[in-house]
Amino acid sequence: MIKLTVNGEPRSLDVDPDMPLLWALRDVLGLTGTKYGCGIARCGACYVHMDGHALPSCVTPVSAAEGKAITTIEGVESDTARAVRAAWAELNVVQCGYCQSGQIMSAIDLLNGNAEPDDAAINAAMQGNLCRCNTYARIRQAIKQAAASLRAQGGEA
Repeated sequence: MIKLTVNGEPRSLDVDPDMPLLWALRDVLGLTGTKYGCGIARCGACYVHMDGHALPSCVTPVSAAEGKAITTIEGVESDTARAVRAAWAELNVVQCGYCQSGQIMSAIDLLNGNAEPDDAAINAAMQGNLCRCNTYARIRQAIKQAAASLRAQGGEA
C-alpha cells in the first residue's frame, strides 16, 4: 500500500510501487488534469509538484512520492497560482491547451523561487515544457505579468 498526500488529502493506493505517478494520479485517483505526453520526461505535459517543485510524473515511480506532498493542477492554490492563471487567461496563452497544465506547474515553481525572472531564467525554467502550438512568447509574457502582479500585491512569488 502506497501512502500519498495528493492535493492536501491523504490517499492510500494499492498499486505496483513502480507504477508511474502519472498513472496513479490519472487512472487510480481520476485526476486527469495532468497529461500524458511523451512518457520519457521530455515534454513536461505531466508535470506535478512534489513538495512544491515541478517534476515529470511520467517517469517518477509512485513509490518515490510516498510521504511527499503531491500537488496536481486540480489542487494547486496560492497567490502565485492565482496570478499565473489570471495572466494565462488575460493573455490568451492557451491554444490547443494540452501542455498547459504542465506549463502552469513549471511557471508556478519558477515564480516561487524567482520573483522577477528575466527571459533567460524563464527559458531555463521552462525548457522541460514543450508546446506544439508554439505559444512560447505568450507563456513568457504571462510569467512576467504574473510576477509583476504578485510584486504589485506585495504577495508571494
